[in-house]
Amino acid sequence: MRTILVTGANGFIGRHVSRAAALQGDLVIGLGLGEWTEETWRRWGLSAWNEFEVTVANLVSHAGTPDVVIHCAGGASVGFSLDSPAQDFSSTVGTTLEVLEYLRTCAPEAALVYPSSGAVYGRAVSLPISEETPLAPISPYGVHKRIAEDLCRSYGQSFGIRVAIVRIFSAYGMELHKQLLWDACRKAMVGDSSFGGTGRETRDWVHVEDVARLLLTAADHADTSGTTVNCATGQDVAVESILAVLFEALGTSLRPQFSGSARLGDPERVAGDPSRARAWGWAPKRPWQDGVREYAGWFRENEPGHSTDHPLASPHGQ
Repeated sequence: MRTILVTGANGFIGRHVSRAAALQGDLVIGLGLGEWTEETWRRWGLSAWNEFEVTVANLVSHAGTPDVVIHCAGGASVGFSLDSPAQDFSSTVGTTLEVLEYLRTCAPEAALVYPSSGAVYGRAVSLPISEETPLAPISPYGVHKRIAEDLCRSYGQSFGIRVAIVRIFSAYGMELHKQLLWDACRKAMVGDSSFGGTGRETRDWVHVEDVARLLLTAADHADTSGTTVNCATGQDVAVESILAVLFEALGTSLRPQFSGSARLGDPERVAGDPSRARAWGWAPKRPWQDGVREYAGWFRENEPGHSTDHPLASPHGQ
């Protein structure tokens, strides 16, 4: 049994990786912000929840000496980074530095898994995007993720901290309360089918359960060079295709309408090359059509204003 510390365990990816770790027999400790009941955090796989900011002092007091740290705390969207760039920098870069200092001074044997983002690549010239593609982020979110990656590699090279960096593309799934699918469901509720962009923009959609599996796998490959892999399917799917399946699953007769205006910070086409992760024995299991329909069902059962404080049963669960 490994002891795994998950920062930001109350967040979208944090919850799912905590549950996946617990299901494979790991002892999971959570630390981060957000109130939830003991009954709830235990259902998500945690053996302990510590509601504190991610600082060296709080990590020393409450994290002990874990075998693995999965640092899910931090900024989580391009939109937020554009609205609040300083806050996004602090939550992404600042907390990563705190975790690295904690590892350097108190838990140097632990492996760190850092969930980065495909946003570090920016507008790629060709698809699919490999890990060797030059980094050219076009949003504060992507810039901050790149800085956090550099910090991880620096601590690996200078202090021997073992790190694995996982560049996650468009993660989605139950419990996601933001970004395209969430916004689209909320719009459909009030009869709104208008969206920015052309609809032909593509994203590489990877289910959060697949993301959680790769984050746990990455811990076994962490090294002082900061080994890096894409968490992606290799398939770029147009936004208009995603929304068509989503609206059909929601049971609405609405059809998505697009303004034709691109949003600041968004690349036109995105697909990641998962070859390196596949060499580790990982592969995405969830077809995007099934995942989008599942999300629509989850949303209909848990519309805004209703409780979403428990993981819903899924035929494709861990």
